[in-house]
Amino acid sequence: MRQGEISLAGLLALFSLYLMWKSAELPIGYISGKGPGGGFWPFWLSLGMLLSCLAIAWNWWRGKSPASVSDEPLMDAFGWRTVISVGGGIVAFVALISAVSMYGAVAFFLIYYLHFLGRHSWLLTLSLALVLPIGLFLFFEGAMQISMPQGLPFTQPFFDVMYDIIY
Repeated sequence: MRQGEISLAGLLALFSLYLMWKSAELPIGYISGKGPGGGFWPFWLSLGMLLSCLAIAWNWWRGKSPASVSDEPLMDAFGWRTVISVGGGIVAFVALISAVSMYGAVAFFLIYYLHFLGRHSWLLTLSLALVLPIGLFLFFEGAMQISMPQGLPFTQPFFDVMYDIIY
C-alpha cells in the first residue's frame, strides 16, 4: 500500500504537469470582454490536481495516511479481478465506439456494468441503457452542436430519427 500510494501520486503529478503544459498553449487567463481563455479550465484544474498530489506526497512522507504506514499489498485477488473486469469493460467500450457509435457503446457499457457487474435488475439496466444515450445525444448533438462518432452505416437509422427530432 505504501509504495502504491506514492507511485500513484507521482504518476498523477506528472500527468498534471503535462496537462498544464499542453493547456498553456492556449490563453489560461481571463480575456477582457470575452471571458476565460481556451486553456483556462484545463490549466487551473490541473494545477489543483498537482497541489492535491503534493499534499498526498507530504502526508505520505510524514506517515499521516493509513496507506503510508501499511505493509499490506496494494490489492488482493478480489481487487485485481475488479480492476480487470472494470478495465476490460472500458477497453471494450472504447473498441465499440467505431462500430456502434458513441451512444451505442454507452448503452452496451451500461448493460455490462449495471446488470453483469452491478447485479441490478433488467428493468433498471435497460431503462438507463436506453434513456441515458438518448439524453447524451440530445445534449451533445442538439444543445451543444457537437457531433460524436456515429459508428458503422447500420447505426444511421437511429441518427436519422434523432436528427428529425432535434431539427
